[in-house]
Amino acid sequence: MRAHELTVGRTFGVTFDHGEDFFEALSTFCRDNGVRQGYIPSFIGAFAEAEIVGACEKLADPDAPVWAKTYVTNVEAFGAGTLAHDPATGGILPHIHVSAGLKAQSADGRTSHLLSAKVQFLSELMVVEVTSPTMTRPRNPDLYDVPLLTFG
Repeated sequence: MRAHELTVGRTFGVTFDHGEDFFEALSTFCRDNGVRQGYIPSFIGAFAEAEIVGACEKLADPDAPVWAKTYVTNVEAFGAGTLAHDPATGGILPHIHVSAGLKAQSADGRTSHLLSAKVQFLSELMVVEVTSPTMTRPRNPDLYDVPLLTFG
């Protein structure tokens, strides 16, 4: 386990508009407002299309992370995540998870790591800036090269 007390800065209410790429809009918001790291306690919205982590085939190693993706359309989404600082680019490294209900399939649900999404109508987010410590996401070569959140 790793833990660190966080010093929070500003809190923002943010909306993304119809047709926007979710991650591009998030990066633009962070760059325009000087947010280098933080967390999204929750967001709601709809996606015209999205890619989330998931596989339909039998996994060769059930303990390993799944890198495959599944494509969904016309979903209502609820999610949360963290924003780590990327020292190589100066940008952010988001880690977002969603629960998404497929509107045309009786709101049948999918829950996983969000890889991409196109906003349908709107997305409403709360973003909390973390001013310290520095939050980064280095890859852990001993754990399938998974990027893990670190503090300081």
